[in-house]
Amino acid sequence: MTVTETLADQAYRHVRAAIAAGDLAPGEKVTERGVAERLAISPTPVREALRRLELDGLIERIGPRTVLVAAIRDAAIDDLAEVEVGLRGLVARFAARHATAAQLDALDEILDRADDLLILLKEHRRHDRPTDRHLTALLDTMQEFNDTVGACAHNPVLIRMLEQSRVFSRPRRRELLLQRVHEDETFGLERYTSHRALVRALRAGDSAGAEQIASADAQGGLAALREGR
Repeated sequence: MTVTETLADQAYRHVRAAIAAGDLAPGEKVTERGVAERLAISPTPVREALRRLELDGLIERIGPRTVLVAAIRDAAIDDLAEVEVGLRGLVARFAARHATAAQLDALDEILDRADDLLILLKEHRRHDRPTDRHLTALLDTMQEFNDTVGACAHNPVLIRMLEQSRVFSRPRRRELLLQRVHEDETFGLERYTSHRALVRALRAGDSAGAEQIASADAQGGLAALREGR
């Protein structure tokens, strides 16, 4: 089931991602009108988004229509990261309870494709050939895996909460992943085997095990990306 994202959700994600990426620095002014013009939407959903960000502790209000990025950005991002990790674990827990046989087979098929791409990637690196196309395909495949795990949970409310709590937007996460892999071609490979372990836990209906695997993977991934931003 697809969950429709509201304009307020979009504005919330946009500003939060800019704060997480450092594009909006502590103390920098953010206005309703500025965000609305940037996103080509009315000020009303922006106003709602800024109220939510204020509750998150990411911004501080200095006027009716103006806020500043909070100086406690790093601590607030730590809190967001903890929420995202917890929600990813819950998604896996629900997936272990509700995944269908067809969905589990689809997860195995996705990982088989990822294995083939990883072999090609390593082979191209060994012979000093361009790898960008295969790397992009591998990242797309792993995103497909994560989205399919989300679908296995059969809980659109939980998925919506996860989307709203991401520390990094999907484009920013992709940008950081590519940057880190270009710096270190082994980046992330130590966590790759956890995906097979997650599928095994889902097949066994092991909700606690699935939650633990997904949470550890999410925590490791976020920590590595934040180190490199």
